[in-house]
Amino acid sequence: MNKVKHFLSLIDFGHTLFGLPFAYMGAFLAAFSLYQGWPTIYVLFWITLAMFGARTAALCLNRIIDLKIDTANPRTTGWILPAGKLPINLIWVAAFLSLALLVWAAARLNPLCLALSPLAVAILWLYSYTKRFTWLCHLFLGGAIGIGPVGAWLGVTGSFSFLPFLPAAAVMFWVAGFDTMYACQDIEFDRRQQLHSIPARFGETGALLFSAAFHLLTIVFLILTGIFFKLGFWYYIGVGFATIILIYQHLIVKPGDLTRVGFASFSINRYMGAIIFVMMLLNIYLLI
Repeated sequence: MNKVKHFLSLIDFGHTLFGLPFAYMGAFLAAFSLYQGWPTIYVLFWITLAMFGARTAALCLNRIIDLKIDTANPRTTGWILPAGKLPINLIWVAAFLSLALLVWAAARLNPLCLALSPLAVAILWLYSYTKRFTWLCHLFLGGAIGIGPVGAWLGVTGSFSFLPFLPAAAVMFWVAGFDTMYACQDIEFDRRQQLHSIPARFGETGALLFSAAFHLLTIVFLILTGIFFKLGFWYYIGVGFATIILIYQHLIVKPGDLTRVGFASFSINRYMGAIIFVMMLLNIYLLI
């Protein structure tokens, strides 16, 4: 039971609410805009498994790839792998089983999802290396999570459209914003280790300005999503709540005071996607 507890902690299982509601958002928007209906339970089931496989694989790979960095960083040296609470071979097995689950779920959805699953695997693998060569690593992380709505759209429709890239862009900038804020804790360590990040490149004040700009773009793309999908009042109420959450983050995290950065970056952000999804669902229900 301790190993199970450690593994769930390693993959941040409690943070599943970050990406899954936006994936469901892509699925429901696809069914609503193309069929004026709901996605089937079958499709939602395989989308859920694909998301679970992708996220678990991504976290496992990230922890393995960053093991030396996390061991050297005083802030992360007590994490599961650096502390030796789980064997690394077990995490490798979990990573490959999760990738297999992602590919299997994609195959059950449709041929296009199966054909594109290697691209999803490549993105999940690549983003963990980006901090080694670009300070845009936060956007790569956001993009890796932001492909959720696009993948869910493809799972429902089996065809491409530019429309799911609107909520995907909102997710990308949202994640990049709070990840940039969170990375302010490691400015000096990143500089010593020659790692790339927005805080290491532009300092704490510059990083928080980037974070605010990313979150402004989040709201812009959420509004554009509402416009292009012809959503209404209840959806924009959800966007309003999301805006309040984002503003609150930037009020409690300021240059020179990072004491609440963990709360701002993760504890309250986990609810944002769920709020937007529920309000969008209510909006669609009233329109159908």
